[in-house]
Amino acid sequence: MRGSSIMSNSQKLHGALLATVFVLVGCMGPGGSPAPTAGTSLKVGLGYIPSVQFAPFYLAQQSGAYAAAGLDVELQNQIDPDLISLVGSGGLDLALADGTSMIPAVSQGIPVQYLATIYGTLPNVVIARADRGIASPADLAGHSVGTPLQSGSGYLTLLGILADAGLALGDKPREVQLELYPDFGQTQALINGAVDAVTGYANNDLVTAEAEGLDVNVFFASSSAPFAGPGLISAKATLSSKGDAIRAFIAVTLDAMRQIAADPALGVNAAGAIVPELIADAAARERSLRIMQATIEIWSGPVQDGAGYGALDVTGWTQSIDFMRELKGQTVSATLTAADILDAGFLPE
Repeated sequence: MRGSSIMSNSQKLHGALLATVFVLVGCMGPGGSPAPTAGTSLKVGLGYIPSVQFAPFYLAQQSGAYAAAGLDVELQNQIDPDLISLVGSGGLDLALADGTSMIPAVSQGIPVQYLATIYGTLPNVVIARADRGIASPADLAGHSVGTPLQSGSGYLTLLGILADAGLALGDKPREVQLELYPDFGQTQALINGAVDAVTGYANNDLVTAEAEGLDVNVFFASSSAPFAGPGLISAKATLSSKGDAIRAFIAVTLDAMRQIAADPALGVNAAGAIVPELIADAAARERSLRIMQATIEIWSGPVQDGAGYGALDVTGWTQSIDFMRELKGQTVSATLTAADILDAGFLPE
């Protein structure tokens, strides 16, 4: 789809608002629970950098769908580990977090629960320059890999991929050298040739590297590191005090995902209203559309394909917990189960 075929923000958002009216009548929760009190405030933490991946939240807010559901939503951007701490302490009402963060957090007693799946397929990948002779994970030996932090999904899935290939991080000739990019500039470093491979997301960093004409090989973390993908979390205390509002928020957000899946340009326009550079010209708009389309593809996994957006994958979470127990240096309770983390009671019926 070319940029010229994408409708204006006002056209798209007007259509989105009309489409949400039928979904949001009353925004009744499971069992016919009442809609939240008008103007119930919700602070929601997203990822570190505003981007196309968060388009459903932007669309629901810009179209007035959250407001129509009786919600006063404030979207914030934070680094993933900070999000869980803020949710657990009540500083945020909801946030996005994945298995690599939730499993140790709940093991350590942080009172948070995972409520709705946003990414049914884990988006984490390792992207390697083909001109550095890296055709498989085993070829990473003796090469450098860039990642933002020594924590979080990128780092832990890298450890999983390396362990599966019989490799480890270190400075010895056959080990993998870790390069940190706390400013999240690892993909640009890959493009510039400063690093041999990087951790990233299939729906963003990979699209960016390929758009720059870089010849890369991609190793999907999900094949060797069975981590549950990002989803919406909240604290137990918040669920008790704002349960109806959170049900409404989840219902509206999932509906926005369905709208964007049917018309990806809708998400591009919503994201462009937040970050104008994403649609600054035809090339930028086209790249954003490619990222949006790649993002839509990973909103569903096998469970969501059958049960719909948001559905919880109990088996996948159990595998994630078992896998993290095997990783060196990770804090995972010996008695932790998926039931300690997941709560499906806030999904739409």
